[in-house]
Amino acid sequence: MTSYRPIEDYALIGDMHTAALVGRDGAIDWLCLPHFDSPSVFGAILDHGKAGTFRICPAVDEVSQKQFYWPETNVLITRFLTDAGSAEITDFMPVGRARTDARHHELIRRVTSVHGRLPMRLVCRPAFNYARTPHTVEITAHGARFVSDGLVLGLASDVPLTVEGDAVVAAFDLADGESAHFVLRVLSGEWSAGAEPTPEYVERAFTRTVDYWREWIGRCRYQGRWRETVHRSLLTLKLLTFEPTGAIVAAPTCSLPEGVGGERNWDYRYSWIRDSAFVLYSFLRMGYHEEAHRYMSFLDSVTSGTGFDGSLRVMYGIDGRSRLDEITLDHLDGYKGSRPVRIGNGAFDQLQLDIYGELIDAIYLYDKWGTPISHDTWTTVSALVNWVAANWSRKDHGIWEVRGPLRHFVSSKLMCWVALDRGLRIARHRSLPCPVDRWTTVRDEIYREVMAEGWDEARQAFMMSYGDHALDAANLLMSLTMFVAPNDPRMLGTIEAIMRAPKDGGLFSNSLVLRYDVSAVDDGLSGEEGTFNICTFWLVEALTRAGRYRPDLLERGRLVFERMLGFANHVGLYAEETGSRGEALGNFPQAFTHLSLISAAYNLDRTLDRGTRRPPAAHRD
Repeated sequence: MTSYRPIEDYALIGDMHTAALVGRDGAIDWLCLPHFDSPSVFGAILDHGKAGTFRICPAVDEVSQKQFYWPETNVLITRFLTDAGSAEITDFMPVGRARTDARHHELIRRVTSVHGRLPMRLVCRPAFNYARTPHTVEITAHGARFVSDGLVLGLASDVPLTVEGDAVVAAFDLADGESAHFVLRVLSGEWSAGAEPTPEYVERAFTRTVDYWREWIGRCRYQGRWRETVHRSLLTLKLLTFEPTGAIVAAPTCSLPEGVGGERNWDYRYSWIRDSAFVLYSFLRMGYHEEAHRYMSFLDSVTSGTGFDGSLRVMYGIDGRSRLDEITLDHLDGYKGSRPVRIGNGAFDQLQLDIYGELIDAIYLYDKWGTPISHDTWTTVSALVNWVAANWSRKDHGIWEVRGPLRHFVSSKLMCWVALDRGLRIARHRSLPCPVDRWTTVRDEIYREVMAEGWDEARQAFMMSYGDHALDAANLLMSLTMFVAPNDPRMLGTIEAIMRAPKDGGLFSNSLVLRYDVSAVDDGLSGEEGTFNICTFWLVEALTRAGRYRPDLLERGRLVFERMLGFANHVGLYAEETGSRGEALGNFPQAFTHLSLISAAYNLDRTLDRGTRRPPAAHRD
């Protein structure tokens, strides 16, 4: 178990088709090729013995490690410091003009001696198809080829490689200023491992990739207090975008545990509908209209078509497919023994009523700030709203995708209200046809029911579901969606209840927020989990909005936000959850976390600039 690095010890590189996790020890322990949701070729983070790795590190015992991104880019530098000398690895995947059709998927590693002469060692041991498919190794004129059934990789190298079992290895020394270059690429047809990776080729690819990322982040309109943090979150979101379709994966990994040793291990390499409003809000507010348009096109592609009745899947594949059957990989040990290892996601066909509100809110935002929606899109929206009007009263699995009993989740009813409200807003703003009286009647009925059935008078807070007494951090969305005023006593009561310590019945632990108390909720699973990072940022936003009337709450919101920033890893990335010791838990990095960070930073910064006691702005205005 000690061979596993902490999840937070990794950084991310990618090319908007796939992404790799690079550890501070110089090991690439996760990479799926050719796409995010393809089988892994390096998967040591899920089984350090069997699942494959690509490591470059000093061949000495005592090494200090530093890791950082080249400024304003997704190019990664890993630095090694030893008594004998120091060296660094520059890791990146070419993007933009640096990527050609013939070299569509490449991972480039440049090793440079910075000081002294440092012996280095390379081990490249892929394990194809989640370590289920064997491969052969061939040494070529300028590197090596790994040949499996269905995928061939070439490793071009300017240092000699030798075969060691099913891996290739190299030992090399670098004097001051010397570099070695390695290019891993997907091969097909008659392609060989490629020509020797000349310094000129690598430098040109590096320069063009740096230029791409700097030009892209240079378009960001945010100039607030947390500019560098927001930039890193935006750069991460861009890495998690699947360029061919505009979809965004929830995370580039699968089965990293929400609790080490437990069963809460899921595959997040898909695009969730509920992320949609946050994606569009972040891109539009930050000035990225093209990305918002691409994502909107993806949403159109999965929700339109002949016979569409308004019902949705919870998530879709990055290519738009709607079946994501879940299986377990029982031959893999899992991260630090966290089993089972799952691929696919069985929640894809759950009934989760909240997704309709999130999707229609996204379309509302796009129509308002992006491009006015078309007749065909409005036809889709009408079908969605009509479906919600007919089905909102059903029990469902809820926003947290519980695998326990169906319930009347308050957050699900809330987002059904949002679906109807935003549909009415679009229709009113654009004078589009709709059954106004019916939608209005149902919207108001939901509001009255939530206020009657979702409120716990004894606890002075909204509950997780009708008839229970468990808190749910998802109810913080009530003020963010304008269901209630941010200073409404019921909203303030809910905030105060959530901000109590778990021992006092709350969800606030170490300045972070649990999504709910797993000991008080039957979610169909065993084990513990950490605090949910997105919930902490939702709390910041709820406090920020209430803080326009209560300066003390604004100050509390800022303090929670600043403390939360301290839980980012060494390169500014967040997983889904944070453990009791500050460790990262769950899939990594998590798009939803970075989306909510951007939203919280933007609204907190704006409120601090405006001061308090101003009229609250409309939802995501």
